[in-house]
This record gives sequence, C-alpha cells and structure tokens, in this order.
Amino acid sequence: MIVIPAINIKNSKCVKLKMGKMKSITVFSNDPQKVAEDWFSKGASLIHIIDLDGVIKGKPVNNKLIISIAENQQDNLIQVGGGIRTFNSAAYYLNEGISRIILGTNAVKNPGLVAKICSAFPNRVVLALDVFEGYIKTGGWVDDTRVRPKDLLRRYDDFPLAAIVYTDISRDGMMSGINIEASLDIVNNTNFPVIVSGGVSKLKQIKELSEVSIENHGVSGVICGRSLYEKAFSLEEAIKASQR
Repeated sequence: MIVIPAINIKNSKCVKLKMGKMKSITVFSNDPQKVAEDWFSKGASLIHIIDLDGVIKGKPVNNKLIISIAENQQDNLIQVGGGIRTFNSAAYYLNEGISRIILGTNAVKNPGLVAKICSAFPNRVVLALDVFEGYIKTGGWVDDTRVRPKDLLRRYDDFPLAAIVYTDISRDGMMSGINIEASLDIVNNTNFPVIVSGGVSKLKQIKELSEVSIENHGVSGVICGRSLYEKAFSLEEAIKASQR
C-alpha cells in the first residue's frame, strides 16, 4: 500500500477543506510547486492534485500551474482531478505530462464520455467514488444522486481503469478516522486497485489498512491531506507504517 499526499489547489494556493465545503478553507501554502517538490523528496511515489476552482467552474482553472508541477516532476507520478468534464480537457492533461486523471461527475452523468476517454487513454483514468451517507455525490460534492457506489462500480467492471478512489465525504478533512469497513466493502466489490481517502488522522489507521487483506486483494493506497499538513505525522512515518 502506498501513501499519497494530496494537494488541493484554489486561487493558486495549496488549501484544505472540511467535507469539501468551500467556506471551510485553510491555506497551507502559497506555493503548490514547492509542496509537490517536498512530498516527492520525502518519498512519495504518487501525488493526488485537485483543482478546486475547476470543480466549481466545471472546467480546468489551475491547469497551467498543475502542468508546470508535472513538467518539473517528469520522473514522478501525478494524478489530477477537478473540472475534467470534456474529452479535450482530459486529453490536455494526459498529453501534457499528467500520469492519470480522476473522473467523478462524468462517471455518473456521462459514461459514454468516460468510455471514450478510457479507449483513447487506457489505464490512465481513475474513477472517483465520492460518497455521503451511502450515495454518490457529484459536481464537487454538491449534487445529490440516488446512485450507490457498488452500483456505479458494476457499470465500469470492463473498463480499462487505472484505479478507484473511494472518499467518505463525511470524514474528509475532519481528522475523524478512516471508514475502514466501507473501504473494504469497495475493495471486495471490484478487481481494480482501490485508493482510500477521507479522515486519516493517526499512523495506526494507516498500519491497520496496510495489514488488512481480503483474499489477498487489499487497499492499494491511502490519500493523506490535512494529517500531513498539520503534522499529525510525517510522510516518512506514514510510508513506514504502510509497509507490510
């Protein structure tokens, strides 16, 4: 299992929200480029970047900054989400050095577009399952649906996806602990690698995730944001705790 630092970008700054609510912004750095450099220098093998302005606008906004980060980290892996709602915006990122993109809203609203992107860029699309009280949310976690995560997973069983990112919205940025039971339920209902996000607050949670395995198919990664920025533990400590 790998530990994946998160970089949420709003107004060109590295920030963190609570439960995805824009009014709860905490600014951690004015230089996301430097933050990315630091995470990679400390052992990260993959970084998770979200364009929060893109989430609001429904199109990439901080894309030039994100591409600049990728240009300076050509030997490292970066996955990007936020406002990628068209084939052209997906192709733009994937042709400009981004390792893989994250699709959430279109996974629910436009599976045909997801199919087109996956066909053109196999194994470079990550499916986002953003879940609140058992149902998927879209549009930057603002729009409710009646779609359950396992039902959405079944739609994409045969797609050439890179991974699944499961987020428990109620825990995201809250430092309240990982929803391990729900995470393992996702793992047990897909053959894709599953990355867990939302609520990481202690090293023992990372260790527990790394030790859990269902039929030798466990969680492949955990995203850490606020816990790293608020120094609940260091990235080096988290990586050590994640190693089986």
